[in-house]
Amino acid sequence: MKKIAVFCGASLGFNEIYKNDAIKLGAYFAKQNIGLVYGGGKMGMMGVLADAILKEKGEVIGVIPGLLRHEEVIHSEISEMIVTKTMSERKVKISKLVDGYIALPGGFGTLDEIFEALTLSQLGIEQKPVGILNTNGFFNHLIKQLDVMVTEGYLKQSNSDMLIVCDSVEELITKMLHYKAPKITEVTSKVVR
Repeated sequence: MKKIAVFCGASLGFNEIYKNDAIKLGAYFAKQNIGLVYGGGKMGMMGVLADAILKEKGEVIGVIPGLLRHEEVIHSEISEMIVTKTMSERKVKISKLVDGYIALPGGFGTLDEIFEALTLSQLGIEQKPVGILNTNGFFNHLIKQLDVMVTEGYLKQSNSDMLIVCDSVEELITKMLHYKAPKITEVTSKVVR
């Protein structure tokens, strides 16, 4: 994987453990020559992650919609900044640039982006690994909700299994490197076409 999109908060949250794992992930990306594609911000988890990679002379590409392009938001020291007209265009651009996706702790935007990546995989539009770095059990309740969706018949187990969940950076990247996308069903392939 040459480039990975990371979705995470514009806030640091209340527990420093999340910030520390973002720094670990950034250092790992730089060491493995994996480029970061992210939201382009300098605040919160996004800023910490980008700074960790830049510190090690790694590649950081920001993709930000014009409406968020303010000096107090935008990271001015990254390798490349791509400005899109809309949030939807931003997602498409990120999708074209990356080989996989990771979610770190964040809010609505993080969930929106990681679930869009999963939906694209479920429909067979993409076959890229989608992972969660489950620092401090941050995503445990979300994972339980996926189990409820399977139990109640709204999500196939094979689609739930597309989400790679790990507690460590190294394990997550290793599993993403070995990811094999499930075969899409005939019904899904007809819907996509």
